[in-house]
Amino acid sequence: MNLYLRYFDQEVLVDNVDDAIAFLAGIEEIGMNPVLEKDIRDYAASEVMYPKRYKTRPRVYFIIIKTEAATMQDFKDKKALHTNDGQGGKPIPSAVMKLNEERFGWYEGTIDFKRVQQVPGTGKFQYRDTRFVARVKASSGLDCYNRIVDHLSQRVDSRSQFPSAKGKSFHFQYLGQCK
Repeated sequence: MNLYLRYFDQEVLVDNVDDAIAFLAGIEEIGMNPVLEKDIRDYAASEVMYPKRYKTRPRVYFIIIKTEAATMQDFKDKKALHTNDGQGGKPIPSAVMKLNEERFGWYEGTIDFKRVQQVPGTGKFQYRDTRFVARVKASSGLDCYNRIVDHLSQRVDSRSQFPSAKGKSFHFQYLGQCK
């Protein structure tokens, strides 16, 4: 397991924690101390695979990333990505890639949006969280989202707010091919 470290434009890929600490000790702004050194050694020895960032001063950090990459170029080319099973290999498809995947058929889309409704008695308007579920014929997850939003925008107040298709408020499921 190698370690990638970056502080602004200074970066290095090392194969052991001692080299990582030596790199950080060479940067005066970081202020290497025994507590920081112990924390870095603990992080390197742990099974945790997510990146770790350390604050050097307000809004300034350096990062450490564990990687299987053998060279800096492999790391930059993302050739040593981890999958859910912890082994290097084929990268996990992102939500955006799934959203844009062309696959014509039936989709079930669920969208949580802010709907503007009038409060009875006061005549004022307020936003209410609303969930809408629909089955639509579409060519992709993004097409499903667009069809649902087009449908809703014609039927609800124009001040209603729809979330991004890439966010957590929109989910879709491919149901199968249509005939």
